[in-house]
Amino acid sequence: MKSCAELFEELNILDEHTRIEAKTGKEVGNSLMETICAYANEPGLGGGYILLGVKECDNSLEERYCIHGVKDPDKVLQEIATQCTSRFNTIIRPSCFTEKINGKTVIGIFVPESPSGDKPVYFKKVGLPTGAYRRIGSTDQRCSSEDIEFLFQERRSEPYDLTIIPYGTMDDIDPDALQEYRRLRSDSDPEAEELRLDDTNLLLSLHCIRDVNEVARPTVSGILLFGKKSSIRRIFAMNRLDYIRVEGREWISDPDHPFETIEMQGPIIKLISRALAAVMDDIPTLFSFTNGDIQRHEEPRIPKRVIREALVNALMHRSYRLHSPVQVIRYSNRIEIRNPGYSLKPVEKLGEPGSVPRNPTIASILHDTKQAETKGSGIRVMREFMAKANLSAPTFDSQREQDQFVATFLLHHFLDCEDISWLEFFKDESLSDDEARILIHAREVGVINNAVCREYTGLDTLGVSKILKRLRNIGLLEQHAHGQATYYTPTEKLKNPETYDSSGLHAIEKTVPEFSLADSSYLSQVPTEIRDSVESLGKRNAPAEVQKVIEDLCDFRPFTLNELALIINRTKKYSYENYIKPMIIAGKLELTIPSIPNSPHQAYKKRKI
Repeated sequence: MKSCAELFEELNILDEHTRIEAKTGKEVGNSLMETICAYANEPGLGGGYILLGVKECDNSLEERYCIHGVKDPDKVLQEIATQCTSRFNTIIRPSCFTEKINGKTVIGIFVPESPSGDKPVYFKKVGLPTGAYRRIGSTDQRCSSEDIEFLFQERRSEPYDLTIIPYGTMDDIDPDALQEYRRLRSDSDPEAEELRLDDTNLLLSLHCIRDVNEVARPTVSGILLFGKKSSIRRIFAMNRLDYIRVEGREWISDPDHPFETIEMQGPIIKLISRALAAVMDDIPTLFSFTNGDIQRHEEPRIPKRVIREALVNALMHRSYRLHSPVQVIRYSNRIEIRNPGYSLKPVEKLGEPGSVPRNPTIASILHDTKQAETKGSGIRVMREFMAKANLSAPTFDSQREQDQFVATFLLHHFLDCEDISWLEFFKDESLSDDEARILIHAREVGVINNAVCREYTGLDTLGVSKILKRLRNIGLLEQHAHGQATYYTPTEKLKNPETYDSSGLHAIEKTVPEFSLADSSYLSQVPTEIRDSVESLGKRNAPAEVQKVIEDLCDFRPFTLNELALIINRTKKYSYENYIKPMIIAGKLELTIPSIPNSPHQAYKKRKI
């Protein structure tokens, strides 16, 4: 368990995030109890910490949070214990501890995740669903009806992939998929006992059908692994694998240059080979000559074993409760595989022995057919094969807030002549090997975060945060958002170092006069009436007035958060929380890249009704 001093240090490095919340501790009110409820409910988080007696600093440039202190800690601790016993439908027993920092008393609270059988935890007086909360990112979110349904399902002792499809029948099973299973199973173990069974008993032995009043009903795993394409479309409409080709290195929503997309749907047992063929056909090949051999040998730039492991992991570990497809996105310099559902195994433990399958029945069948390991070795295999090919290490990012898992594979050889030449521009910064790897990834992908950096460095969260802070302070990375949702994008100095001199100043910065909003490129093409509205804004305008200006701007063309914050002369955080977010909720604005909410290229446009 972390001490108050450790929590305070982590707050100042990372800000509030999924597992730490800061509060002043003046009173034990609804806000504190909602956070306790959210930590108790959030599946797989393992609980979280609350630090009382701190607040955001008013004038400090060095620290985000300052010690405020709790005046009567004994009274606060007693009130917390009383409310945790009486206000919820089940008793919550947090661990509370006090500590003096800078001569003032602060209180640390660790709230354990409640057992599945006790969820959902909710305020008794309010009831369900509005009395229950979840911890999403650094916020406490009131549960929706779908959240409540999910938490109730977690009470069940059996996994989701054993759930019976009540309206399913044996007619939903594809005989060709069963035949493919028999072929694959025979290749791996010709003497396997289940191969001697007829189709019905084979499916029963695999837990892919179950008897319901003497009628065979397929389970979730039965439909996903062996279902007919029409049945999968009917029962799991969005259960697809989409292979998307994107020109260039960035996801840009441009109707004039639509993406090339291959949508694949069908039983997993057959889908893996089809998806693998589609991806491998698009990967550039390298050729070489073996000594004494006049024929050239071609090898894909990314080894086939790596792509196969990544595709199997995505289909085996994805959340089938979420109605969205697996996406394989092919950029000019990398491949990203995005599957719904964050990793149940902590990212820092990926590659270590032991697997935590979300869908154990599906995992078991893929293991029996030699399409997957269930020992936690798939990640290690991908890393080893990428290293043998002299490619940058793959990165794995589990995003709890977006509820997705992203694997990224760069196509270029790591630290080739081009990389070394490019790094020469930053020789005065005395970059370490870890910092060089981080910057190369940021240049190639356009974004980097703490989790990805841990893949490259092997450091813990705080160690990586210190590196990222240094790269930000020397002007190579730009920080966005806060907490575990924080991400960094390359600055112009990193992307175009040849245009900067040794002092770090861009050539145009020496000649351009002081910034003038009226002359800004952001507004140069904006109609005069909108520009006049912008220039009339002050610091005390009503929110509706500022939102009207933003709506008019985004009706003219999409604007990013950076652009809008600069134009209305507010901070990005304030602009988003007070104007952009309420306008999205009200249906006035929409995202240009809705599939990737945290994209560094995200912009906002007026929603057309």
